[in-house]
Amino acid sequence: MLVSAKEMLVKAKAGKYAVGQFNINNLEWTKAILLTAQENNSPVILGVSEGAGKYMCGFTTVVNMVKGMIDELGITVPVAVHLDHGSYEGAKKAIAAGFSSVMFDGSKYEIEENIEKTKEIIALANSKGISVEAEVGAIGGEEDGVVGGGEVADPDECKLIADLGIDMLAAGIGNIHGKYPANWQGLNFEVLDQIQQKTGIMPLVLHGGTGIPADMIKKAISLGVSKINVNTECQLAFAAATRKYIEEGKDLEGKGFDPRKVLAPGVEAIKATVKEKMELFGSINKA
Repeated sequence: MLVSAKEMLVKAKAGKYAVGQFNINNLEWTKAILLTAQENNSPVILGVSEGAGKYMCGFTTVVNMVKGMIDELGITVPVAVHLDHGSYEGAKKAIAAGFSSVMFDGSKYEIEENIEKTKEIIALANSKGISVEAEVGAIGGEEDGVVGGGEVADPDECKLIADLGIDMLAAGIGNIHGKYPANWQGLNFEVLDQIQQKTGIMPLVLHGGTGIPADMIKKAISLGVSKINVNTECQLAFAAATRKYIEEGKDLEGKGFDPRKVLAPGVEAIKATVKEKMELFGSINKA
């Protein structure tokens, strides 16, 4: 059974830990993340970009795949399927398809239009018990075609969006998608602290969790971050393990190409990465 992300994030905010959002791209990634969450008794959020949803044959296919895995694998920890950086139309489609949580990324709009579109998504989602994430201040870098300039959010604008009735708020504080450059200046904790003061008990979201030093992650959690997104690190781990398996020729023994064997090392690499992040975020044994 899929659940809204609201309750797990309220608990995380109160308990000063963060729930990991790990993006999924296929069956193998989904299975690896679900099994790791179950093994570590951790709540988990499965992030789905619009591009990944299209690749996996649409949002309805994604929802049914995850529900089937939850049943077949005996998953009992809280699991949310969450639209990541959704457009206005994408968020509506994800709600109709049965996602239990959606992000409407209106950061590219002027604040007035962001507010109006966010209000419409909230109304649609609330009628179905679906949690909503909104964004202020574009996250830097590029993820699945979504490009952000790395703007630092205005705390007053964050309050305007938070007061609409969303369940979690993503605010740009110098974080970026993808790998962080050598000259990265780090997270702006002064702004993060101001945002938390303005938004109170609202769970805050940190995008671009790959590559942020552990001490910064822990400080961000202490300042109200309750959800941390990880995608690039899983991609890198999966690719490296798969490449190594192929280069070593372990599947070239005259028995034909077996994708289950080729992808198995990558699956184990994802499981190790997810467990490491859950330990850092403090979400283990919080289900």
